[in-house]
Amino acid sequence: MRIRTAVTDDGLCTFCSGTRPPLPDGVIAPVAGPGGWGVATWPRSPVGLARAVTALLGLVIAADLFAIATGLRVRALWDRLATDEAVDVSRPDVESAERLYLLSGNVQSLSCLVTAVVFIIWFHRTRRNAEVFDPSVQRMGPGWAVGGWFVPIANFWFPYRVASGVWEAGAQTRPDGGWRTVPRTPLNLWWGAWVVSLLCTRVTERLWDRAVDAEEIVRAAGLVAASDAVDIVAAVLAVLYVRAVTGMQAERALHGRAPDGPAQDPVPGAHR
Repeated sequence: MRIRTAVTDDGLCTFCSGTRPPLPDGVIAPVAGPGGWGVATWPRSPVGLARAVTALLGLVIAADLFAIATGLRVRALWDRLATDEAVDVSRPDVESAERLYLLSGNVQSLSCLVTAVVFIIWFHRTRRNAEVFDPSVQRMGPGWAVGGWFVPIANFWFPYRVASGVWEAGAQTRPDGGWRTVPRTPLNLWWGAWVVSLLCTRVTERLWDRAVDAEEIVRAAGLVAASDAVDIVAAVLAVLYVRAVTGMQAERALHGRAPDGPAQDPVPGAHR
């Protein structure tokens, strides 16, 4: 089925005949890095996605605070039961507190799922943009910006390698095309906090599931609340990381260029 206009006598289009028009002045087609299939000539603005991720991370923080409050309530009630103060604790009070705690867990799971989906979309876009900015510093292909999160064990390292390449490509923001040193503090803090949060969540969930008597429930509820607090720290650091990468890419798109290449024209809508 014909979908493009023929430009040759034998009916071939520009793509089939190899006569595509040149890129605008001052722009060169990027050389694909690892896995750089289908790399676009122009970067796409990550600003809108970054705003959505930031808002959703705020929702995650709110859900964690809700879980901490309800978890500490459950812990307090069971602690009174464990110390022979049951005279002031009614069974309906305990059941009501546990139902609210279960609800907070469901809210946490839903908010984390939605945030993870939007974050990965943003992460993939920044990786594709990095391929346009500088493919030479990319250690893993764009596909790993999505798939790397789902590989057991490797998901503790692969996404960081992708993020590292994105950070390096966005750091080149000097108008003269040279490199500048941008501390990786937001990247390293976010990644370290995310790994710690993930490990804490897995451990505390097992402890909570195995808790049977009052003392075990009190101990597990306290550790779960501490894990939720770590998750809040990780979410705050994720916001700082997202804002840092988005800001660098927006600036890089406006006046950055590869060290040996011509300057790129500003990307329309980069600051939308």
